[in-house]
Amino acid sequence: MTVYLVGAGPGDPGLLTLRGAELLSRAEVVVHDRLVDERVLALAPPAAHRHDVGKRPGGPIRQDEINELLVSLARQHSCVVRLKGGDPYVFGRGGEEALALDAAGVEFEVVPGVSSVNGVLAYAGIPVTHRGLATSYSVVTGHGADGSATGGPVPVDWEALARVGGTIVVLMGVAHRDEIAKRLIKGGRVASTPVAVIEHGTLSRQHTVRTTLGALSATDPGTPAIIVIGAVASLDLAWFERKPLLGWRVVVTRSRDQASVLARRLAAEGALAIEVPTIEIADASDGGVALRAALARVTSFDWVAFSSANAVKRVFAELRDGRALGGVKVAAVGAATAASLREHGIVADLIAEVAVAEGLAATFGPAPQDGCSVLLTQAAGARDALAAGLTSLGYRVETAEAYRTVHPPLDEATAGLLAGADAITFSSSSTVEGFLDAFGLGLLPPVVASIGPITTETATARGVDVAVQAKAASAEGIVEALAEFAAAHGRAK
Repeated sequence: MTVYLVGAGPGDPGLLTLRGAELLSRAEVVVHDRLVDERVLALAPPAAHRHDVGKRPGGPIRQDEINELLVSLARQHSCVVRLKGGDPYVFGRGGEEALALDAAGVEFEVVPGVSSVNGVLAYAGIPVTHRGLATSYSVVTGHGADGSATGGPVPVDWEALARVGGTIVVLMGVAHRDEIAKRLIKGGRVASTPVAVIEHGTLSRQHTVRTTLGALSATDPGTPAIIVIGAVASLDLAWFERKPLLGWRVVVTRSRDQASVLARRLAAEGALAIEVPTIEIADASDGGVALRAALARVTSFDWVAFSSANAVKRVFAELRDGRALGGVKVAAVGAATAASLREHGIVADLIAEVAVAEGLAATFGPAPQDGCSVLLTQAAGARDALAAGLTSLGYRVETAEAYRTVHPPLDEATAGLLAGADAITFSSSSTVEGFLDAFGLGLLPPVVASIGPITTETATARGVDVAVQAKAASAEGIVEALAEFAAAHGRAK
């Protein structure tokens, strides 16, 4: 039985360490703080018990209660992860928990995390030290045990801290910024000393306010926030806050197992992805009988055409490996489908120049000889444009249903996720229909982005004003188009 005190980093899930992610993947229990990102918690197995010790009705849980909980859980489970924001030993009270575990004879391991001290400052473009400006830094809490800027068993001597020089990083100090500024000035720091206040550091909501020590009290920052005091706060080596979609909340309507790719692309451009899957991928209506029958004689076809990455996934769930396609040419409806094929060791012989059914048919061109045959794997109810197009070009086409697209139930809780969203992405006609059937037009965010012309046509027919259409029918294409829209128009509200 071991309790792992794991630092989750300052917010961005990408800053979690490899060791932290590995322990979360096999955790039986996760005890977490209030500010730990949901995307980090999602790395734990679905069956893992989660205990939120950051808040509860009536106020925060006392530290001694958390200590007792950790000891109790350790005696019942072999892998308990205590997930803490930032680093466990930097104002995280990890030392107190380690002492309690040690006293109880419970084994523990500490997994350091990226502290907000360096993580948030880096995302704000502020080096904590810089040659010629600061050769040292001090990190201090902005309130003591009694909630003041000076309380606690070891009060902060702000006047002495002012005389130390270098950078001062104040955590949890927003409420006492006026007193902190006055005492630092009293200790010798000039009122014109540069100050930066960084709100929601490393997250899509990050915002940095630049001011001076003398004017700090006039700012009105939100929380959580970090205050940086010193010459380095005059530097603005911005990179994160220049991301084109910073601050955007973007709804992703893809099926849950496909949403992560688009969500990661959005996050890379600064957006927060809100997953509201309006479709799910289900088994073929006949349980896959027709697909298996067709694949049993796959070498009798000249071509196998894949209409989507989902079709690739379903086909290769039935095939032993790629050798079963030996001697058969392979066609993909677009780059994303071709990439899915490559994951199975198959390089497409033909990729549609335009990633729609009509585009693949046009790329095929006329059949080279009579009776040239194509096995077309697609979704139930798919448009017949590809089959009809190939038939008109002289190919003998056999279709096999590989999967179905169904609409999951969407409730009020799901609808609540849409509140305040800036944009929504539709990656297929099915996602449009699933969303509108559930919510209608009233809950659409201000900006609607479509993956391509067929999806746009479906949306327009249902009364949706599509503002953004991807040039390339892929997750990358949607994000690129949204980023271009944001650069030209800014946020919609």
